[in-house]
Amino acid sequence: MANLLDVNNLQTVFRTDKGEVTSVDEVSFSLKEGETLGIVGESGCGKSVTSLSIMRLLGKGGRVKHGSVKFKDRELTNLSEQEMRNIRGNDISMIFQEPMTSLNPLLTIGNQLMEGIRLHLKLSKKQAKLYAIDMLKKVGIPRAEAIINEYPHALSGGMRQRVMIAMALSCKPNLILADEPTTALDVTIQAQILKLMKKLKNELNTAIILITHDLGVVAEMADKVIVMYAGQVVEEADVYTLFDSPKHPYTKGLIKSIPHLDNDSSERLDSIPGTVPTLQHMPKGCRFHTRCPFATERCINEKPDLLQLKENESHSVRCFLYDSEQLDKDVREEVNS
Repeated sequence: MANLLDVNNLQTVFRTDKGEVTSVDEVSFSLKEGETLGIVGESGCGKSVTSLSIMRLLGKGGRVKHGSVKFKDRELTNLSEQEMRNIRGNDISMIFQEPMTSLNPLLTIGNQLMEGIRLHLKLSKKQAKLYAIDMLKKVGIPRAEAIINEYPHALSGGMRQRVMIAMALSCKPNLILADEPTTALDVTIQAQILKLMKKLKNELNTAIILITHDLGVVAEMADKVIVMYAGQVVEEADVYTLFDSPKHPYTKGLIKSIPHLDNDSSERLDSIPGTVPTLQHMPKGCRFHTRCPFATERCINEKPDLLQLKENESHSVRCFLYDSEQLDKDVREEVNS
């Protein structure tokens, strides 16, 4: 089956007062219809910028400097703004992190839902209203006939996020980009939203790119995962392989830092020492070497490539520990212990 989306060597830059900085560097991945890809990493690692690059919503200061984004074999980076508008909402939709800032406070829920429906589905105002009410019901909003006339401030955070999901799904897109869709919600509402997204994905065979820092959400939702650090992909694998056999020291650090119910409450959680480098001061060599307990002289001076592991072709890691020519067996055993 052909890929729905192919991102190849994506490099996104932003203009600043101190010159041009690279926010996303050499990012590549693919996605098939009905598949869910989780993108994880710390704040500032480039997760959201990757999704905004796909949607061409970087603003005046940002641009895709290099690389390719192909959707249904169509190169998105070369399209005009009008052509992209026809794709946004219709073929590719986005669910943003904070619905209160994404919804217009001056317009009713109905007006905001109906705008996209009328634009892309060419329905009359009456038909669009009935369709919007039906979409609100599908995402589990009670009293949809009344809610459609309400303003965003009158709804709870969970209800607003459901409205955002209804907007994203209203034109039956092939791909949804969900940027931290449950971060601002409490645990109960979060579980409801994830269950809803999974149900609608199965019904419509929609592919999802799920951007999050929550590995629990990834385990629940994703088919495959890419881990990003300082603008680069450092590991890629299917979700079972990543949790069962993580390879990159950064991925291992993330997984070890997850609290578990059976942990002794007096024990401190593991943490990754140091801080994420700034875009203006990226380390030479491996970008993680300043925080990595296994860093060698080579890590400090050379940039590692994303290596495909021989034992699992779908598992890739950006680390010299898995370069067969330079492999230090003792160190690798220590990393994998």
